[in-house]
Amino acid sequence: MQRRHLLIAAASYLATRPAFAAGSPTLRVMKSPTCGCCTAWVEQMRQAGLKAVVQDVDQDTLYALKAQLGITPDLSGCHTATIGNYFIEGHVPAEDIRRLLAEAPEAHGIAVPGMPMGSPGMDIGDEREAYDVVLVLKDGSTLVFARHN
Repeated sequence: MQRRHLLIAAASYLATRPAFAAGSPTLRVMKSPTCGCCTAWVEQMRQAGLKAVVQDVDQDTLYALKAQLGITPDLSGCHTATIGNYFIEGHVPAEDIRRLLAEAPEAHGIAVPGMPMGSPGMDIGDEREAYDVVLVLKDGSTLVFARHN
């Protein structure tokens, strides 16, 4: 029963997201209600001029959504968003989201696996680590989309 409820919730989330509108894309973010870094990421996206709608969900619902979108554990971050026909997984910078939308590659989305220090929402103090944003292609393979030092 629990699994069915989670799948229904994830499916209804996907079904209600609007198709990409060229003039005003909206990030639809699913995150844990207690995650401060997710909240910080959303705020930075808004400050960068992106519209964002947030839905706080339990971890099981979030994991079900990730699975439905094809986000494997090795690509996983702490929150999942969609914009247009793409997923945005984890602490992806706003400029990479804009680039994805402008270039419109044949892909499922982009991801920042894990929670690298210095990425948007994880920028606490001066600590920084290099990280890659990966493009997840339709066949599930990945390519480096952007590098951040």
